Amino acid sequence: MPYGYNGKILHVNLSKRVWDTEEPGDAFYRQYGGGSALGLYHILREMPPHIDAFSPENMLTFSLSPLTGAPVSGQSRMMANAKSPLTDAIGDSQCGGYFPAEMKFAGYDAIIFRGRAPHPVYLYIRDGHVELRDASHLWGKTTHAVEQILKQELGDKEIEIAQCGPAGEKLVRFAAIINMASRANGRTGLGAVMGSKNLKAVVVRGAKGAKSIPWADPQAIIELTKLGPKIMPDNADMAGLAKYGTASVVMFQNTIGSLPTYNYDSGDFSGAEKISGEVLYDTLLRGAQQGRQNTTGRESCYSCSVRCKRVVETEWKGNKVEPHYGGPEYETLSTFGSYCGVSDLNAVSLASQLCNAYGADTISAGATIAFAMNCYEQEILSNADTGGIELRYGNADAMIQVLKDTLTRATPLGEMLAEGSARAAQKIGDGAPDLVVAAKKQEFPAHMPQAKRSLALIYAVNPFGADHQSSEHDPMYEEGNTSDLYMERLNQIGLYEPQPQRSLTVEKVRFALKTQQFYSGLDTFGLCQFVFGPAWTLYGPSHVVDLIRAATGWNYSLYEYMLAGERRLNMLRAFNAREGMDRTQDALPKKMYQALKGGATDGVKLSQAELEQAKDAYYAMSGWDVKSGIPTRAKLQELGIEWVADIIGV
Repeated sequence: MPYGYNGKILHVNLSKRVWDTEEPGDAFYRQYGGGSALGLYHILREMPPHIDAFSPENMLTFSLSPLTGAPVSGQSRMMANAKSPLTDAIGDSQCGGYFPAEMKFAGYDAIIFRGRAPHPVYLYIRDGHVELRDASHLWGKTTHAVEQILKQELGDKEIEIAQCGPAGEKLVRFAAIINMASRANGRTGLGAVMGSKNLKAVVVRGAKGAKSIPWADPQAIIELTKLGPKIMPDNADMAGLAKYGTASVVMFQNTIGSLPTYNYDSGDFSGAEKISGEVLYDTLLRGAQQGRQNTTGRESCYSCSVRCKRVVETEWKGNKVEPHYGGPEYETLSTFGSYCGVSDLNAVSLASQLCNAYGADTISAGATIAFAMNCYEQEILSNADTGGIELRYGNADAMIQVLKDTLTRATPLGEMLAEGSARAAQKIGDGAPDLVVAAKKQEFPAHMPQAKRSLALIYAVNPFGADHQSSEHDPMYEEGNTSDLYMERLNQIGLYEPQPQRSLTVEKVRFALKTQQFYSGLDTFGLCQFVFGPAWTLYGPSHVVDLIRAATGWNYSLYEYMLAGERRLNMLRAFNAREGMDRTQDALPKKMYQALKGGATDGVKLSQAELEQAKDAYYAMSGWDVKSGIPTRAKLQELGIEWVADIIGV
């Protein structure tokens, strides 16, 4: 009897309007776990190489894991994969909320989409029953409007919906997949892949809920569930996350010179306090204006006690910012705040709402507008190019207007920026490419590799572009910053020697790789990186293994878990190799080698030699060919995926 999973993968051909069910056995789930590894198993085997991301041949996968839906914090995650229209590399993105657990209860561990529907459709799954329904009446509508229409149309307020918004319909290359009108598979543009397939939404409902999934050891899961709230008050990082959300780190980042400002020209923003988690908590969180305890301004994902999601309510110049669109996360506060030089929290919250309503990644959206502002400040873009908009740093009105134009492709400037900063820069020319802050054409998140040195390496080598959630950050493993809790957990994965601050030593490279493999395991088993992690989180590495054992009944080890994470990384890397990408694409933008201005990182910069040496060490430690950065046959054999070697010809 399988524990923890349905044993069913749904394959949907949108072109032919047919579907069937695959039923892999226990050995498959133990080998690949779920999440991105499950998605890549099918993509690598079945999708032709070198296709356009908007081609019907692109496959889109929604994948869960054997842990999804367990009554414990941090397990309700869904991983999406396809070829990315933003990077032309593998696309990979995760979401939280209630959709992942509900999809599991509806009867499937994964959904794999092929083809393109002849007209807009949505997929409806209820207790294993599958339908493709017309979605023409939903096309062009914002995410909250679609939620309202479908809940009324289907007569069920408990359905969960993952959808592409109007930005995805317009093929904005950084469009997101949105659920609950506030949770996103944000990165790599997979909402645009949905739009290209005329797939407006996926609707799921499992009437039996958690009772539909058998667990190997329910009592052990209950004990883990009870443990979380007990240990949370003693973990300052988690207590801060619960109270202030991810916005809690705004001031910390500014203090260490790692709050990206003016399109990464500085790590210090004079208006940081005005967009901080503390100010957001005191002013904009739903209920704050009435002086109530802000419990009404926090939401959770399914069965999570942390409740880190912000819910804000305010307005900006007559535009209401409504609670059903959630509220800004740290990345959003930075990309639309410090990146753009905007310290108006209401305007930043409206920008967050626009991205959630239209379905776009707030990181790429805000960073792309900051890039355009940088071009304007340097007179590479003129008023004629912007349609008369004074696109200067600090101009919140300009930021909001250009964002609207970009999400709808409403103007020539918006049309250009909807392609992302790297493609826009190529079109603009005249020095614009030097102002792009992206890796593999994906815009940088709000953690600066100049201050957090191992992130320079991870941003460069990460298969799906710059990403801050693919490894642990340097302060956890730096002298003077680490703690007993951090080290006790890092010891479990073989890390014992904290390094000097702002270093990129061989040991720091090992820290980057080991924690990247650990995080990759989280995206294989569908666990939230704010709840399960190798250092600061609510649960540590040993708890991850305990949960896998309790859910599945497997005699699982931390060693096997780390191999699962490594296997996923190699599969992601193999996809890129098949597309012709190698070490030469593992590069950082020109701005990383220019000195920062102001604050704690004034004068700090990276060096090309430093990065290249770190890459040499990283590839060697990974068992990859150092010259090309491509996984070797020996490594793929070691991981039990020799078939991947045959696909990429090594």
